Amino acid sequence: MKDFSFVTNSHPAYIESLYQDYRKDPGAVDPEWSKFFEGFDFAVSNVNGKAGAPGAAGAGLPVSSDQLTKELNVYRLIQAYRKKGHLISKTNPIRERKDRQANLDISFYGLGDADLKTEFYAGQVLGLGKTSLENIVNRLKQVYAAAVGLEFTYVNDAKKVEWLQREMENTLQQPVSLEKKKRILLKLNQGVMFEKFLHTKYIGQKRFGLEGGENTIPALDAIINTAAAEGVQEAVIGMAHRGRLSVLANILGKTYEQIFNEFEGHAVPDLTMGSGDVKYHLGFRSIVETPAGNKVNLQLLPNPSHLEVVDPLVNGYARSKADVIYNSDYDKILPILIHGDAAVAGQGVIYELIQMSNLKGYYTGGTMHLVINNQIGFTTDFDDARSSDYCTSIASTVQAPVFHVNGDDAEAVVKVAEIAARYRQEFNSDIFIDLLCYRKHGHNEGDEPKFTQPSLYALIDKHPNPREVYTQKLLQAGEVEVQELAKEMEKSFWADLQERLDEVRQNPLPYTYQKPEQWWAALRKSSAEDFEKSPVTAIKEEEVKRLVAKLMEWPKEFVPLRKVEKLLQEKIKLFETEGKLDWATGELLAYASLLTEGKDVRMSGEDVKRGTFSHRHAILFDENTNATYNRLGSLQEKQGQFRIYNSLLSEFAVLGFEYGYAMANPNSLVLWEAQYGDFANGAQTVIDQYISSAEQKWTTQNGLVMLLPHGYEGGGPDHSNARPERFLQACAEYNIIVTNITTSANFFHALRRQLTWPFRKPLVNFAPKANLRHIGSYSPISAFTEGGFREVLDDEFIDDPSKVKKVLLCTGKMYFDLSEKQQKENRKDVAIVRLEQLYPLPVTQLEALNQKYKAATWFWVQEEPLNMGAASYLQMNLKQINYGVISRNPSAATATGFAKVHAREQLEIIETAFNI
Repeated sequence: MKDFSFVTNSHPAYIESLYQDYRKDPGAVDPEWSKFFEGFDFAVSNVNGKAGAPGAAGAGLPVSSDQLTKELNVYRLIQAYRKKGHLISKTNPIRERKDRQANLDISFYGLGDADLKTEFYAGQVLGLGKTSLENIVNRLKQVYAAAVGLEFTYVNDAKKVEWLQREMENTLQQPVSLEKKKRILLKLNQGVMFEKFLHTKYIGQKRFGLEGGENTIPALDAIINTAAAEGVQEAVIGMAHRGRLSVLANILGKTYEQIFNEFEGHAVPDLTMGSGDVKYHLGFRSIVETPAGNKVNLQLLPNPSHLEVVDPLVNGYARSKADVIYNSDYDKILPILIHGDAAVAGQGVIYELIQMSNLKGYYTGGTMHLVINNQIGFTTDFDDARSSDYCTSIASTVQAPVFHVNGDDAEAVVKVAEIAARYRQEFNSDIFIDLLCYRKHGHNEGDEPKFTQPSLYALIDKHPNPREVYTQKLLQAGEVEVQELAKEMEKSFWADLQERLDEVRQNPLPYTYQKPEQWWAALRKSSAEDFEKSPVTAIKEEEVKRLVAKLMEWPKEFVPLRKVEKLLQEKIKLFETEGKLDWATGELLAYASLLTEGKDVRMSGEDVKRGTFSHRHAILFDENTNATYNRLGSLQEKQGQFRIYNSLLSEFAVLGFEYGYAMANPNSLVLWEAQYGDFANGAQTVIDQYISSAEQKWTTQNGLVMLLPHGYEGGGPDHSNARPERFLQACAEYNIIVTNITTSANFFHALRRQLTWPFRKPLVNFAPKANLRHIGSYSPISAFTEGGFREVLDDEFIDDPSKVKKVLLCTGKMYFDLSEKQQKENRKDVAIVRLEQLYPLPVTQLEALNQKYKAATWFWVQEEPLNMGAASYLQMNLKQINYGVISRNPSAATATGFAKVHAREQLEIIETAFNI
């Protein structure tokens, strides 16, 4: 939005000349002047509401040239308030705001006190008609610098800008109906009552209360009610611990009794597979009915204490629900993220997430961001928490408007919430609400905030809570009915609070399971017996042939790149002449077989359409038109959806998104592939807090697949090692599946097993790189048409087990290096056994092989340094077999950066394995 500062520096005669040129032909003047004259004409022609033509072309100015300059300056002032009024708005309920150099005094615009009584046509821009500068300034302060400040002038879309201006200048200024006042006070009462109850009943217990920010409850209520009226049928909510219990009770309808039981430790979930979590991390779902009679499904996802990690999960969950329930109509489902001010400014996952907001693979129709801004992060004041003016400044990255609102002004909060909900539905874009409030206690209720903010908390101690502020406002309003409402609600508040303290029973809200929730309910928990042998996941031979043929064809008018066509012709030849499938074809065959069974497949990650190592080519590109062809999109008339997206350069948010997507739907195979497995550590928070532990903490199952390219090929310390030891260290209670697979058929079965099991587990596979094309990874057709996943692969090179003196147990790429020497030297005395699944460890199968090769000495051989890889994990968990360990020496870095050193180290491992 232009502030027209160029006007002040222009001579009046020059302005008049330009105006005449504009009247003859608007296109003849600079676009900035044209925009200004357009607004000026509008003001003059609509003065006092009387529309009329501004005068024929060539007619004189309706004001003198000196007056025109003043008019232009007033217009500049209006634009400046629209742009910077938020910097002086009265949004802080506790203390004076910092001087943000807004420069909105009239003197900055060539105006002075002598002009205050002068009337200006520019008043029409604000709907005031021709009026005094004094009235214009007062109106600007009322609209743009009162309890609400709006940041939106970085928005380029003119329709959005005009819509937001209209809402600020008209809708926000409308009085609130008596019915709405009652609803606001009801929700405020609920919010304050809940905190008072817990503070009375559970003194000193951590609950991360909402005191000081109770208007969060009316805000959320207004968002949900308005969104429901605009067509939203479901809201998915992610939030941290601050205020979570109040949101559960007063928005999702979780009963006090359910929450008490968690406080008192009586609510014991089924812990046969887990240990539970603290009360302010738990998820919940409900169906609520709005005052207008609309029913809305509400989902609050479980979250850890790691702030903002839940955000991408919410969006992935919402996207999945939209795809499976609402036919990808994003107007039907609303992601709501409730942030803390310190976290939204400090956690990088927010930036990653909003960069995803308009990308095809991650679009959810706009996310509602509500920031509970209590102006402090644990003990850190906002001056130490960010360099930007606002905690929400990141919103400008994607041109998301931000409403800053005083958390003590309940009516302003609710109006803003309603506007924000309608904006999201109107424009399907992200929007932020920055709710300026305070934190009544310390970081938790046992913390002493005066240690670090004594002056701030001296103010907070004397400050009435938002319910008291609003009640007083209503009592002083003058209208008898409003005063009576305030008195009535005050009585109701204390009566309801006493009911809660007396433990009067509440009825839980009825809930109807959605389709994907019914699918989840049909599954069960896993048991130890489930992992003794994998289920049958084979498909019929004729189906293999039909699907491979489909994978290798494309439309007649489509011209794939010649190099890619050559690759596909080689795969066809391999299949037709040798009856084998390479790694990439085996992978795509797994997806194709699931799709034809009616299941969906979704994959994302950096470069996944082609594959980092140019092996997958799931999407073909026409070399002439750049048009795309989805090789898995036309397998048969009725099939599941294959969705594959190259992601932005992010691990944390993208992995979180895919986990959330898989969390919503057990019948969709969801995969995330790292560009290199080493880069997965950028998403370590998601791995630790969800993938490895969610089932134990929250009984939440998930079938997400992580593909992590891993293997020592001389690529250096950042392209060799996906850190299997970290995943293996996290393994317990059958929480995840960890594999390092060497054949295309076994990979096929591992993928199909994910949806065949009557339960869901995350799968972490350390995927090959160079060995994607290794002849040893090819599998015959029979391997796809018989049996299922094989946790251990015995050595087919061995004819007589009794002659085996040494067994080399290994996994992944190490097998190919060892096998090459074994076959080259015809070493029938050395058996190489592949451990395809590292966790759950297939102990029974390994014991059987130990009996088979009972005369042999066993060694675990790995290419990773001794302090990495599976060595320490196996030494702790595989005690049924005696074995030595052969590896690289312990190392701080994962691998050497020198190719010659790598080759020497690798050769040493292989030579030691055969000669020790």
